[in-house]
Amino acid sequence: MDETYTNLPTSHLLGSVPAVITDEKNGTDHENPAASMETFPPINGGDRGRGYQTLEGPSDSQQQTSNDWKGVFSVTSYTQYFNVDSDIVLNRLISSLYPIGGDFSSKIDANPDLYGLVWITTTLVFVLAALGNCATFLMQKRSDHATAWSFDVSYVNVAAGSVYGYAIVVPMAFYFSLQYLGSNSSLIRFWCLWGYSLFIFILASFLLLIPVEFLRWFIILLSGAASASFVTLNLRSYIEGNNLSVMVVAAFFLQMALAIFIKVRFFP
Repeated sequence: MDETYTNLPTSHLLGSVPAVITDEKNGTDHENPAASMETFPPINGGDRGRGYQTLEGPSDSQQQTSNDWKGVFSVTSYTQYFNVDSDIVLNRLISSLYPIGGDFSSKIDANPDLYGLVWITTTLVFVLAALGNCATFLMQKRSDHATAWSFDVSYVNVAAGSVYGYAIVVPMAFYFSLQYLGSNSSLIRFWCLWGYSLFIFILASFLLLIPVEFLRWFIILLSGAASASFVTLNLRSYIEGNNLSVMVVAAFFLQMALAIFIKVRFFP
């Protein structure tokens, strides 16, 4: 029995195990130093994505990119401004028809939206193009039944260029002007304000189908005055304490100029 035990190999005795394990562990760490830097969970994706995500993985680079100025050109940066439901949009549309209140700026202060700007301007473009042609047809048939008439496709291009250009450029011009003059303003709120101010022109376009010239002028001037008052009364909240009344006057006349342009170009 003693001879059997003495013939056993001594390389697997307990005393030699730690040295072997230590050497293998140290060797592994030297061969793959990034192994200690791997964290869970694994990367989603195909076969190459099955594994562990390192500390310098895509998540960190994406987070840095979202904080960079390039986020201005990302669609996801603007999704928060479309987070409105039908009740909120309807309430703001109704408020735009009652400019005397002047509390629209307080309603959008916490949650300005761009949904109204996109929806109202796009609707106004197609309404002006369609109803403008219909109004021209009615006026021609009223004056001369034998006059030939054809649909003018250029109304769509003119309406898109004028409406989109006005709704985007004018608020930007006021924003940069007020920033230069030292007033606290917000470009998103200005886009929201001017976008909802155009809603009344959609309703007025249906009334402009009436083939009576003086009535058309009365409708468009009344609509322009209401839209201009809505903009100027809410614009005052951004220039309180500053002598910038010229900006308010400019906003009023620009809205009136847009109303007259709509009448002359689309409902002659």
